[in-house]
Amino acid sequence: MILIGGLGTRLGPLTADAPKPLLQVGGRPFLEYLLLEAVRFGFRRILLLAGYRAELVERYLAESGIAARLGVRIEIVVEDAPAGTGGALWRARDRLEPWFFLLNGDSWFDFNWLSLVTTPGADDALATIALRRVQDASRYGPVETDGPLVRAFLERPKRPGPADINGGVYLVSREIVGHLADGCSLERDVFPRLATAGRLRARLADGRFVDIGVPEDFAAAQTKAPAWRRRPAAFLDRDGTLNEDPGYLHRIDEFRWLAGSVDAIRRLNDAGVYVFVVTNQAGVARGLYGEEAIAALHAWMQAQLRDRGAHIDDFRHCPFHPDGSVEAYRVDHEWRKPRPGMLLSLMQAWPLDVALSRMMGDKDIDVEAGLSAGVASVRLVPGALPGEVDRMLEDLARARSDDA
Repeated sequence: MILIGGLGTRLGPLTADAPKPLLQVGGRPFLEYLLLEAVRFGFRRILLLAGYRAELVERYLAESGIAARLGVRIEIVVEDAPAGTGGALWRARDRLEPWFFLLNGDSWFDFNWLSLVTTPGADDALATIALRRVQDASRYGPVETDGPLVRAFLERPKRPGPADINGGVYLVSREIVGHLADGCSLERDVFPRLATAGRLRARLADGRFVDIGVPEDFAAAQTKAPAWRRRPAAFLDRDGTLNEDPGYLHRIDEFRWLAGSVDAIRRLNDAGVYVFVVTNQAGVARGLYGEEAIAALHAWMQAQLRDRGAHIDDFRHCPFHPDGSVEAYRVDHEWRKPRPGMLLSLMQAWPLDVALSRMMGDKDIDVEAGLSAGVASVRLVPGALPGEVDRMLEDLARARSDDA
């Protein structure tokens, strides 16, 4: 759920004819960055809580075809009068899932949103909020915590200084509805009460942050937002790299993660690295299973990862083989490793920093495919992925330090 109903008065004439989230940032509406991120983290249903100039949001959705392009369901709830952030959520109460993510539509906190799922005590809280450390908290109200427990929301300090602030990304239980009303603010009314009752948790996240609510930050976002989408990628083989390889794996009950692979994916997510799976699936061409089995297995993998605060950004599989018994798949296809087709497809679909990316797999064909795509590539023995991820992240940290 994304809150996009505010007036945006601090931006003056910029929001005279459009809500803040529809303002152009780096050549696209700011809202689109949040939608792209939501899809990247695996969300397939998105609800927009709109108010001011909501008809422009509806027009954008209709004319851009963004939902179809991203393969998601996007709905909109329009308030007929300003209701506050809590009131907007209260008016959408009949559409809430048992647990959902809620975002402020005028800011982008670039961290692993799914890490909120693993916050200690999150299951017992009504909400878990993402905190960010800033060096000057004079524009914000600091949040006081005791470990993961939120104690209080403080007034804006009169003097500049560092503090932890609300980052505008929340994991919320549907039970919060009992604490809402038509015409209330989550930040000023609801969250402080939940903190007093011990029902609010927080996770301090390390990530880039931009809020387009004031002119200087809106100007800075023009270059920051598009640059942040360009990331290094980890291209991962599946069987024998992420999980045990019993041969022609397609059944969920036969899937076994290799030790440390889930944590390795989570650390890549936390570091802001795209994670892709590229896997040959000749069993389809040989008539052993269909592509629907692959889709079901990958969906199950995502659910497993999500419970651990991790995710895979995108999958590519090659069902073709030149010696296949199923005629439709009996093709010498460009996607079949050692050819680089699957990697090249991902490079076209995502804004990648190829120079800092890496292909990891347990066979020579993985290495050959990566090198053919221009990606540094490493062959691993089963179980070696965590160590190679450590090395990739160390190299990435050095590269980012040099850039800084």
